Amino acid sequence: MTAQSNDFVPANLPSTIQHYIGGQHVDSIDGDTFDVLNPVTNKPYLQAASGKVADIDAAVAAAKDAFENGPWPTMLPRERSRVLHKIADIVETRGQELAEMECYDTGLPISQALGQARRAAENFRFFADLIVAQHDDAFKVPGRQANYVNRKPIGVAGLITPWNTPFMLESWKLGPAIATGNTVVLKPAEFTPLSASLWPGIFEEAGLPAGVFNMVHGYGEEGFAGDSLVKHPDVPLISFTGESRTGQIIFGNAAPYLKGLSMELGGKSPAVVFEDADLDAAIDATVFGVFSLNGERCTAGSRILVQRGIYDEFVERYSAQAKRVKVGLPHEETTEVGALVHPEHFEKVMSYVEIGKSEARLTAGGGRPEEFPEGNFIQPTVFADVSPDARIFQEEIFGPVVAITPFDTDEEALELANNTKYGLAAYIWTNDLKRSHNFAQNVEAGMVWLNSNNVRDLRTPFGGVKASGLGHEGGYRSIDFYTDQQAVHINLGEVHNPVFGRQEQAAEDLQA
Repeated sequence: MTAQSNDFVPANLPSTIQHYIGGQHVDSIDGDTFDVLNPVTNKPYLQAASGKVADIDAAVAAAKDAFENGPWPTMLPRERSRVLHKIADIVETRGQELAEMECYDTGLPISQALGQARRAAENFRFFADLIVAQHDDAFKVPGRQANYVNRKPIGVAGLITPWNTPFMLESWKLGPAIATGNTVVLKPAEFTPLSASLWPGIFEEAGLPAGVFNMVHGYGEEGFAGDSLVKHPDVPLISFTGESRTGQIIFGNAAPYLKGLSMELGGKSPAVVFEDADLDAAIDATVFGVFSLNGERCTAGSRILVQRGIYDEFVERYSAQAKRVKVGLPHEETTEVGALVHPEHFEKVMSYVEIGKSEARLTAGGGRPEEFPEGNFIQPTVFADVSPDARIFQEEIFGPVVAITPFDTDEEALELANNTKYGLAAYIWTNDLKRSHNFAQNVEAGMVWLNSNNVRDLRTPFGGVKASGLGHEGGYRSIDFYTDQQAVHINLGEVHNPVFGRQEQAAEDLQA
């Protein structure tokens, strides 16, 4: 069997990508570039400007000038809201173009890339509405004092985004950062800079003032764009999404400047299936939960814990369904799992597949599909009877690989669910109301879904515990992160305060 040739190329595909600083497309100051690979062929298809310290300095200077001297931070919320709604409108009109670029650049199936475009627009609409409806606290002590909160934008926000669903996750940070009146410097992931190249045109068309949005491409290592942005003294905020080890490095590098940090990091999320669960729904949800987005999702339920009474049936049915998941070229509408983002990541995931073969029982997948001898394609892979001390149980793989483990009691299930350094998400499948709430409140996870796939209300907090993150964004939590809250106290009556320094004066008055 031979796969179709990858003859798909998006319209308007550039051959080069530049930085965007102060409203202008510019090359790196030293002229350096890096290759961007097509994940289906692993061949370079464009060159992107490679940012260093000097490029970040220029971008931060433009953002700082726009914050201190430009109109954006002092505009009324309604005026900023109009611009954000225009941004959302434009994103929606470019949904097909965006999805095709995302699909080509990341290897995501086109059907799932289309969903990312819709969600990106919704992120801007949400914060466009929220800043208009927002109200802050006021307190009073009758006849004595009134107090209110004055909320202010902070300055230049550094946004560092990942390579999985890049455009949507960029919108997740850009929306609240600029809605609240800040200016930004975005550093997209070096594996997937293509869709980010659409932002400058979108923002210009929507009327965002020059300098509010700046973008520097490049690597994250010391001396390059990401590291330089984190260490820049004029960037008081860093919002980062990525893996936990990089988050630790950012934490250390930001510490001397006492920067505000919001970090959504790795995950090894449990999906817990009890005997009384709706088994059909649980299987469908857990198959989608780990194999959608090519398994490259932080909230993937990559550890499935199944109660003993239904364990054998679950493993058999789950494995059979995993084998039917359609691996194909990313641009084909029937494809359910496409190509992993980059050969480096492909090798990492495949190394875990080989580790899993020595740690557990392989029940589906386990290699490269025969019809795709090249590119970053991996079969949806299922391991059963996985011990909690196995590496494939403990470590984030970030690919289409799942570990299934049995349990007997509720207490054992909770112990297994909490038995990793991560704590981002958890999924609980049971029809026992008391059990579901007790389990949800005791599991170590920032987000829990009961009898549900990963469907999130944008008003709710997003973030993890333990090694899965620091802080929360989403809804008002994003507003809190991107603003300073200043308490203003007003005296309304007689000044009530102790008086120092009057005793000596009184004695002098008596002597006189």
